[in-house]
Amino acid sequence: MSIKVTLLAHTPQPEQTVAMAAKLCYSATDIENIKEGLTVEKTNDFLDMLTSLGHASPVEHATFTFGIEGISRACSHQLVRHRIASYSQQSQRYVDGTRFEFVTPPEIERNKKAFDAYKKVIDVQCDAYAEIRDALVVGYIKENSQKELKGTDEEIINTFKEENKALFSQYVKKANEDARFVLPNACTTKIICTFNVRSLNNFFDHRCCNRAQWEIQEVACQMLALCKEVAPMLFKNSGPRCIRGACPEGKMTCGKIKEVREKYGK
Repeated sequence: MSIKVTLLAHTPQPEQTVAMAAKLCYSATDIENIKEGLTVEKTNDFLDMLTSLGHASPVEHATFTFGIEGISRACSHQLVRHRIASYSQQSQRYVDGTRFEFVTPPEIERNKKAFDAYKKVIDVQCDAYAEIRDALVVGYIKENSQKELKGTDEEIINTFKEENKALFSQYVKKANEDARFVLPNACTTKIICTFNVRSLNNFFDHRCCNRAQWEIQEVACQMLALCKEVAPMLFKNSGPRCIRGACPEGKMTCGKIKEVREKYGK
């Protein structure tokens, strides 16, 4: 499953919204007249001024909401470290993990020996999850049953499911809570996140960098491309920090500043 980022929503006219906030800061205009004279040219002037002054608070008034799928739990753990944002993530308590999809890192996929070992472990974890989950569900059924239960675990589960659908659903959710402990970081997940533009730029500073982990770098690049379609002026200088000056990574630099600047049109 490939990584897919969708722009679900954003502040209407985000560049004008930011320009209104900037105009209020630097003029004696009344709120009711705040939009007057905000042509495209004047809006762009305000955005350029904010960049030159390093005045970032006005861009916090514009927000972007993304849907992200096809990423691993390892990637989502990195994503949620960007704390000035809002997140809603697919639950491993409510969503069945018996046949989970997983992400395979490209370097592992290219190496047959590594991939064979990787897939072997994934299969073991997948089978273990199903075995643990079903064993726990059967245990809950037996603990709370008023009658003697006969048959295999599968037969007990199927019979109880038909007779007590609501209670069965509760048992499954409870079992999922514990069975998920064997699921790997490779498990795919889906997440919706909302950033304001200031937080987005900080995210792009770090995650568009060549030294970012490959998966979250792909997420960041897709997000930035979508933002530029909606608000090109607002994001014209967005991307890894080296496109605006020296590489901040010091001895850890990727050594490809020229190529990175060309990629971002700098």
